Parts: sequence; C-alpha cells; structure tokens
Amino acid sequence: MAPPVIVLVRPQLGENIGKAARAMLNFGLTEMRLVAPRDGWPNPAAGPAASGADLVLERAEVFATVAEALHDIPHVYATTVRKRGLVMPVVTPEEAAREMRALPERSAILFGAERSGLETDEVAVAGKIVTVPINPAFRSLNLAQAVILLAYEWSKHETLAVPTEGEPREPRATQSQLEGLVQQLYGALDAADYFHPPDRTPATKNTVRTILTKAGWSNREVQAMRGIVRALVQGRRK
Repeated sequence: MAPPVIVLVRPQLGENIGKAARAMLNFGLTEMRLVAPRDGWPNPAAGPAASGADLVLERAEVFATVAEALHDIPHVYATTVRKRGLVMPVVTPEEAAREMRALPERSAILFGAERSGLETDEVAVAGKIVTVPINPAFRSLNLAQAVILLAYEWSKHETLAVPTEGEPREPRATQSQLEGLVQQLYGALDAADYFHPPDRTPATKNTVRTILTKAGWSNREVQAMRGIVRALVQGRRK
C-alpha cells in the first residue's frame, strides 16, 4: 500500500511543477516523476512555487518517455476530462483512491501538459481513466488543482481497512513487463501485415494496447503470453 507516484507528462512551467509538489506534500505524497519537462530540470522557478515542499523537488526523477517513467509500476491511472475514443474503465478520484489503497503493488497517476493534457497514446498505457464531473461548459483545471484532487482522496482514505482473504494474489506485471508483450505482439502483427490501412495503424495499436492493459496480467501470465506469441510466430521446433 505504498503511496502512488505522481507522474507529470511534459510539464511546461517550473512554477506549475512547484505548485504540484506543494499539493503532493500537503497530503503526504513525495514521489514525483517528470517526463520530458519543457524547460529542463532542475528548474529555478519550481522552488519558490513549492513553498517549502523542497523534499518532493529534490527527489524528483526525470525520464524521456512515459514508458520509462512507468517501468516498475503495475497499476496506472490517467487523468483526463476526455475519453479520447478509448474503451477503458472510467473512475472518479475517490474510486481511484479506494482502489489504490487496496492494491498490494505500486500505482501511478499520470497528469498531462498544462495546455493539451495527455495524448491518446499516453492515456492508452493506463489501466483506467480518472475524471472529475466538472462543469462541461468550462473544463479547465490547472495542474496543481488536478494533483491536489487526487492527493486529497488518497489521504482521505488513509485508514481504509484492506481485507486479506483467500489465496495470495500473484504479483501484477509491471509496466515494463507489459510493454515487452505489447511490443512483441506489435512486431508479430506487423510481420503478418495486420495493420491496414496505414492511416489507422496508430488507432489500431492503441486498441491492441488497451485490450492487453485492461486484462490485469500477472508477471507469470505475461511470460506465458509472450511464449504463446513466440510459438505462433516461429512454429514448432524440429
């Protein structure tokens, strides 16, 4: 029941990173990961905006891609006010917080850039979408506001009892393990000339990804599926 990792994807302003850090520390979250921050890192504008949340900024890690930032995370939630044509479960911040509290493995919450939010292929790596029922005529939350909503819900359920009944659950596959299966299947489908027409390839790949992501594989199941794909491609060994 480790606290969720807050992942800021392509954040633009140092001030917004600092304000997000302040929001995190208010509710006990300390692990921030930055994906391709526009103005680089460290950013001198982040410190003053953090108002003392220096611990979060000092520990912040920088990654080039979303996949790299999530390499060790089995459970991923993407924040967005739009479904973007993906068939994925949608939960509220409270539902997401309850789920994360009950998970034995680590979780992460993705937040997009200030102006554009998350891209469709970035949302597709998540298992679920988190959205807030805000005013449809004015769908505008700044980065720190979005972070504080999720951080507050996590903090609110701090004393939530987690039942431990039945057989021990197998470890959930990390994002890195799942990505290996996704890329292997992409390669096999590409070799079989599956992706047609070419202009639909990105959307088709996102559909394939969400099918695999929603399944909730254990690491053993991912390895089994990779063996199945390999056998189908290579055929029986003589």
